[in-house]
Amino acid sequence: MLYPIGIQSFSEIRNGGYVYVDKTALIYSLTSTGKYYFLSRPRRFGKSLLVSTLEAYFRGRKDLFKGLAIEELEKDWVEYPVLRLDLTGSRYTSVNDLRENLALHLSGWERTYGKDDEFTEPAARFKAVIDAAYRKTGRKVVILIDEYDKPIVDNIDDQVLMDAFRRELQGFYSVIKGKDEFIRFAFLTGVTKLGKMSIFSGLNNLNDISMDLGFSDICGVSEAELKEYFDGSVTELAEACRMSREECYSKLKTMYDGYHFNESASGVYNTDSLLKTFKANEFRMYWFETGTPTFLVRYFERSRYNLASICKEKVPEATLANVDYETPSLLTQMYQTGCLTISSYDCRFKTYNLDYPNKEVKYGFVNFLCQFYAQGLINGKFSISSFVCDIEKGDVLGFMDRFTSFLSDNNYEIQGDLELYFQNTMSVMLKMMGLYVKTEYRTSNGRIDIIFDTDKYVYIIELKRDLSPEEALKQIEAKGYDKPFLSSGKEIIKLGINFSSQTRTVDGWKADRS
Repeated sequence: MLYPIGIQSFSEIRNGGYVYVDKTALIYSLTSTGKYYFLSRPRRFGKSLLVSTLEAYFRGRKDLFKGLAIEELEKDWVEYPVLRLDLTGSRYTSVNDLRENLALHLSGWERTYGKDDEFTEPAARFKAVIDAAYRKTGRKVVILIDEYDKPIVDNIDDQVLMDAFRRELQGFYSVIKGKDEFIRFAFLTGVTKLGKMSIFSGLNNLNDISMDLGFSDICGVSEAELKEYFDGSVTELAEACRMSREECYSKLKTMYDGYHFNESASGVYNTDSLLKTFKANEFRMYWFETGTPTFLVRYFERSRYNLASICKEKVPEATLANVDYETPSLLTQMYQTGCLTISSYDCRFKTYNLDYPNKEVKYGFVNFLCQFYAQGLINGKFSISSFVCDIEKGDVLGFMDRFTSFLSDNNYEIQGDLELYFQNTMSVMLKMMGLYVKTEYRTSNGRIDIIFDTDKYVYIIELKRDLSPEEALKQIEAKGYDKPFLSSGKEIIKLGINFSSQTRTVDGWKADRS
C-alpha cells in the first residue's frame, strides 16, 4: 500500500495510486447545501488536501473521482473558475512579504482570466479578477483560501505587525462578500478562528463548521475508516511489533485517536501520525516531530502557567471557538492547535472540559515543555536512567541530590510564582521518566502538590518557598495526605522540599517513610 505522507495534492494521490480515505460524500453535502464556509483544524490534519479535493471537484475533474462516493451523487460535473490562495510555505516578516505572495497569486489568475491595469492594490485586483473570471467563463467563481491566518499567527509576539497584517487581510477577504453575486462557493481554512481581530468583520456571512457535528470527521480518520482502509496495514504493523491485531488496534487508539471537534462526535485519528506509523511499521511520537506551533511556543516563553490546571479548567463555549490575541487563552490555543480536545460539555453552563486527545500528544507535549522547565534533560547534563533507578529503589537521598544538582546547573531566569515554577519543573521531569504524576491532587482536606507511585512506593511531595522542609512535612501530616494510600500495600514516602528565592534552587528537604 502506498501512503501519501506529506502529499497534499488530490490529483497526485489519485493518479499515483496512493490510499485515499473517501471524504467526498461530505464534500458533496458541503457544496450542495451552502456557499460560504470556514474550517479550523490543527496542523497535519489534511486541510490542504481537503482544499485540493474541492478544487478538483469544482474544476469538473470527474476522472479523479472514479469509484468515490461523489461519483454517484454528482450528476452535472460543471467546471467553474477556481481562485485558490495558499498562504502556507512562506515566512511573513513584513507586510511586503504578504503583498508579494498575494501579488504572485493575483498575477497567475490575471494571466488566465485577464488583467485590468487600472488597479494596483491587492484588494482591488482581487475584485477585478473575480469580475474577469465571471465574464470570461460565464460561470460563478469558486474561492479557496488555505491557512488564511498564517501571517498573523507567525507574528503573535509583535502587536504592531499583527495589526498591519490584520488590516491587509481584512481588506482582501472583505472582497468576497462584496462580490456575492459572482461567487459560487468560498471556503477558508486555518489553524485558528481569530476573535476580536476584525478579519471577518467584512465577511460575516461565513458558516463556521469547525465544531459542526455533521462535519466533525471531514478531516482525520474515523474508527470505521481505519478498519475499512487500513485493516491490512494493521495486520502488518501487528506482526512487526509482535502483538495481536486486537492489541494493535487498541494501541493505535490510545496513541493517535481521541480528537473530538464536537461534544457529541466520535473521536478521529490524526491522519499524518497513522500514515507514518504504517509506513515505518513502528509506533512513535510523530506529531511533535513536525514541530510545535510557533505561537504556542512563544506563549510559553513569556508566560507562567500552572500545568496542573490544563485539564481541570472549564472553557466557555464562546472562548473555545475563537482565539483572542488581546487577552490570549492558553487552553483555547492548545485546543485549536490540537494539543487538547473536547472531553465533555456542560450544556447548563455552556462550558467545555478539555483533555489531551491521546498518548502521542500528551507525552509529546511534555517533551515540548522540557525546553522551558527541564533543558538539562535535552542537553545531556542529567542522567535520566540514574534518576529513575533512584526513584524505583526508594533512594530519596539519591534522586534529591540529582534533582538539586540539576536545578543548580541550569541558569533559570525565573519570573512570577517561584513555587509554581519549581512545581512545574519537577512535574515535567517526573513525567519524562514515564511516571504517572498528579499535581494539585485533591483530597478531603486539601491539595497535594505532587504525588506519584511506583511498584513499591507512593511519593507524596509538598513544596514550600522560603520556609522549611519541616513545615512542608508538618502540612502533610496535619492534613492526612497519606490516608487515602495507606491501604495500597506500598511504602509511603513523604517528602518536604523548600526552595529559596535567593539561590533559586532547593534550600533543604526532609523525608519521612511509613
